[in-house]
Amino acid sequence: MMVLRCKFISLTETPEDYTIIVDEEGFREFPESDHLSVADAVWLALNVVSGGGSSSSSQPIGVTKIAKSVIAPLADHNISVFMLSTYQTDFILVRERDLPLVMHTLSAEFTIFRVVNGEAVSVDNLGITNGFVKPKLAERRIVHPLSSPSNMFCVTSLDPVTLPTIATLLMDVMFYSNGVKDSTTGSEESGHIRFFSFSLIEGYISFVMDEQTQQRFPNNLLFTSASGELWKMVRIGGQPLGFDESGIVAQISEPLAAADIPAYYISTFKFDHALVPEENINSVINALRVTQAEKQ
Repeated sequence: MMVLRCKFISLTETPEDYTIIVDEEGFREFPESDHLSVADAVWLALNVVSGGGSSSSSQPIGVTKIAKSVIAPLADHNISVFMLSTYQTDFILVRERDLPLVMHTLSAEFTIFRVVNGEAVSVDNLGITNGFVKPKLAERRIVHPLSSPSNMFCVTSLDPVTLPTIATLLMDVMFYSNGVKDSTTGSEESGHIRFFSFSLIEGYISFVMDEQTQQRFPNNLLFTSASGELWKMVRIGGQPLGFDESGIVAQISEPLAAADIPAYYISTFKFDHALVPEENINSVINALRVTQAEKQ
């Protein structure tokens, strides 16, 4: 049995594969395997916190709320990002080697801290804000195909104390209920796809699952919003997106921010996924495709 001691782990199942985001301590406990593909860089997780302090005291911001202040400036500087929205907050993962440019880009808007041994340490005196060339701003085209599966999703959480009571069910949902992965399964324009995301970060649990999967869990165990709102997915990419291209998240989040539409955003090893309120899905798809057509 493998016991993970990490403080940051996220596992997302798509029709094609599983994407695991894990901190270095947790990664060292993974067994070597020819079936494990690893991105060729170390990534750091940025978290925007209102009013300073730890992420546990922050309110969910949503990717569209940070589109203008964080996502767009990073795209303008050609910094590739990997997004993970959770029930509690949003994480923007950037390559460790890009950190000086990231800090230079965001320092005018934010006070930046780095968590060291559980303490938030200011990094505004590292002397790394000189020598960078101001980027040439350009409109961002939506260059990747968009699709919207028929599933309706919920974004939810639970009290960590209750996690052991659903451990067997959770293992079945994540690994045993849906057969062999097929790289062609999720390629249709519409139709039901398999998508399940579980995150355990600094003791906080987050799930993204469709309605049918939610019904497998005991009543009154999962947290949801008072309105019980459901979400529809915009899936980004026809071919695997890779990790080098910048601006993909900005291409989607900026139009949504302009329309004041909230969104969760989850990047995976091959494709990206935005979740928007069910009632907004048609206008979102239309707006994104109009933007795509206008800029091609």
